[in-house]
Amino acid sequence: MKVFKAVLLGLVLGALGVSALAGAASAGQKTVWLCKPGKADNPCEPGLKTTLADPSGTPIGTEKVKADPTPGIDCFYVYPTVSDDPGANSDLVADPEELSIALYQAARYSQHCRVFAPMYRQITLARLLSGNPITVEQSRLGYGDVVRAWKTYLDRYNRGRGVVFISHSQGTAVLRALISEKVDPRPNLRKRMVSALLLGGNVLVPKGRTSERKRRRAGDFRNIRPCESKKQLSCVVGFSAFNAPVPEGSLFGRAGGSELFGGDPDKEKVLCSNPAALNGGAAKLTSVYPSEPFAPGTTIGLATSLIGNPQTEAGTPWVEYQGAYKAGCSSADGANVLQVTALPGSPQLNAIPDATWGLHLLDANIALGNLVKLVGKQSKAWAKKLNKQKRNKRKKAGRNR
Repeated sequence: MKVFKAVLLGLVLGALGVSALAGAASAGQKTVWLCKPGKADNPCEPGLKTTLADPSGTPIGTEKVKADPTPGIDCFYVYPTVSDDPGANSDLVADPEELSIALYQAARYSQHCRVFAPMYRQITLARLLSGNPITVEQSRLGYGDVVRAWKTYLDRYNRGRGVVFISHSQGTAVLRALISEKVDPRPNLRKRMVSALLLGGNVLVPKGRTSERKRRRAGDFRNIRPCESKKQLSCVVGFSAFNAPVPEGSLFGRAGGSELFGGDPDKEKVLCSNPAALNGGAAKLTSVYPSEPFAPGTTIGLATSLIGNPQTEAGTPWVEYQGAYKAGCSSADGANVLQVTALPGSPQLNAIPDATWGLHLLDANIALGNLVKLVGKQSKAWAKKLNKQKRNKRKKAGRNR
């Protein structure tokens, strides 16, 4: 278990920190895409047929999930630490662990959006296992790749489309910095941001009353607000999942509780959004997982096999569990996290590698059904907004004739 604890420190950016990333250069290598529309063997465009299972994992039916053939929005996904490459930074070759994480965390959103996911030279598991300090240069290398990919996406593929940002852990640290630096200060890009689903990475928001003055002095973003309804746009969702009290020393849920994610506990708190009930309270989660195991033989593949998820024999690409768990945001013990409760018949999940991590490895899938449904609602709100703008533009043009 000590080995897993050391390895899984790779799920956050040891010496990185959001502020260290800001201003990183994006020059260098050409963008390499893990997922992009039209790419051969794209892990983000799987079949969507789904086996429905009860809380214990017993199949109870199937569902033919149809993707929108002409989605009106895009998703820009940055994956967490998974690379088993040697050295401090990974290469830009998509190995089994990157292919698996894209399938597990991003592919399901292809139901509502075109998915773009860049490869980036992230801090590797091997580097964190070495015990050597991570340099700013090593940290900025991967960030520069993502910044460059974002610019490439805007220049070549966006064409004014709405964008949902999606990330987990190391990916969330990267997107917190990118959105803060490249999107939040720019009204034209904020208007294109449908939402940001920044999971497992301590998104910081102002503590207490959020006056405009306080918002300019605390939190990750000055203009982007937390999502509080399914139709709200240009907003952020963030949470870390636990199924027990948050111990002292946990990396997640407390501003300033760890140098890894930063924060001033006097001015800031960690955002907790319940994707099943954005306006507050507890609600049942819809958990969704690929039916194939996570990249066998990889470090994260081994770790995820110990969590204790329901096991289902399925002949479909996906398995969906409705009513296995419920969740609500909790501020107990000074930590803002999504507390998950097992409902009758569902297995008790294990915190891996220990209680301080909670259900970190499940952040992206424990409520994936709720998150995908949210993106679907936001996509419709985006289309409605766009159509209204077009109607207003035509009316204005008519008056000026």
